[in-house]
Amino acid sequence: RREIYLDSIRNMQKKEKDEEKRLRRKNTNRLTDILNRMTGIRYDTTWAQAQKMLLDNPAFADDDELLSMDKEDALVVFEDHIRELEKDEELEKDRSKKRIKRQYRKNRDAMIELLDELHEQGKLTSMSLWVELYPTISGDIRFSNSLGQPGSTPLDLFKFYVEDLKSRFYQEKKIIKEILKAKDYEVKTVTSFKDFAAVICDDNRSASLDAGNVKLTYNSLLEKAESKAKEKQKEENRKMRKLETSYRSLLNEFSVTIDTSFESIKGKLEGEPAYEALPTDEDRVRVFREYLKDMEETCYHNHGNKKKKKSRKMKKRSISHSSIDSEEDERGFGIIKEKKRRRKYSDSESSLESEDEYSRHSKKKSKKVKKNHSSSESEHGSNKKKRKSKRPSSPPPLSPPFMISVPPPISSNQPKSPGEASIEEGELSEEELEMKRMQLLKELNEGDRD
Repeated sequence: RREIYLDSIRNMQKKEKDEEKRLRRKNTNRLTDILNRMTGIRYDTTWAQAQKMLLDNPAFADDDELLSMDKEDALVVFEDHIRELEKDEELEKDRSKKRIKRQYRKNRDAMIELLDELHEQGKLTSMSLWVELYPTISGDIRFSNSLGQPGSTPLDLFKFYVEDLKSRFYQEKKIIKEILKAKDYEVKTVTSFKDFAAVICDDNRSASLDAGNVKLTYNSLLEKAESKAKEKQKEENRKMRKLETSYRSLLNEFSVTIDTSFESIKGKLEGEPAYEALPTDEDRVRVFREYLKDMEETCYHNHGNKKKKKSRKMKKRSISHSSIDSEEDERGFGIIKEKKRRRKYSDSESSLESEDEYSRHSKKKSKKVKKNHSSSESEHGSNKKKRKSKRPSSPPPLSPPFMISVPPPISSNQPKSPGEASIEEGELSEEELEMKRMQLLKELNEGDRD
């Protein structure tokens, strides 16, 4: 009996456990279905908020089994449901990001299509600037759609597009040269871009070429042609200078002067290699005139240097003459002052007899003294005038050497002027001068008595 009882107890316990499991599984599934149908529950909904929503839901509130459900089991079901919602939210975010990125990429592709259209129209080239094309680009809806999004901006796309065109320059330049070679066309200094482009466009390979690269290639070939022309011109000028030098040497051999005319010497020059080497008569006449001009300038330069040297010599001579005159004047004045000083301090002791003896002689001497004094004054005045005249207000004119007047040497045999004679007499006979002074004083005293 005991064993039967125990077996029955075990069977009842097992049934109860199985029933609990079944009921637990049933409530879990029903709660999961209710939570899935509730749209108000999101991935960030809390357990407290979810309980309030479940009590407001009739499917949960009217079910006694769900109301008696274990809270831990209900919480586990809610957590599993929230995890599913979070996964769905992450997937939705990823899908949204991808969708936005796809739209951004479509906007950029549309912007590149706009640039392609402008390039096909010839408006956009490798030499284009954003400032030039902005009015055209900004009016398109594809430009507006690409604004405000992350990544490359419309300006960046424009720069990348232009850089890509520039990177194709050397490849397209090679194609252009092949086209020119096939057509046997050479770019010269007078070739216009219009003619150059017409030759390139006749070839089918020009369809993929950029207009800017075509222009750059034209500029490069034109610069090369101009440099060749300059080198050629330099070589021609060098040869021409060599011919002109030979022609000048020929003119020098024929002793051509400033007064020589080309017609007078043309017959002599004909047949000479240096003369015939010049291409035209205009060149021969031009070089001949330049030769005469250079000769004239050389003569003028040499003559000017000679005149400068002569003027310097004249200035030195005038300065030396003026200094000599001034020294002579100073010496003359010094002698006269010395005589006056000696006259003031001279001794007045002389006998009356000597005065009588020399009375007549003193009269003659007094006349000579007056004449000498007047002549010395006139000579002093003339010296002053000479000094004034020798101070030129303007530089003296240049004169040839044969026009310079050199004073003749003073000979000892020439007669001396009265002034010079009086000065020499005063220097030799000072006593006679003192006697003359005394005689004059005596005559003056006698005149006062009368």
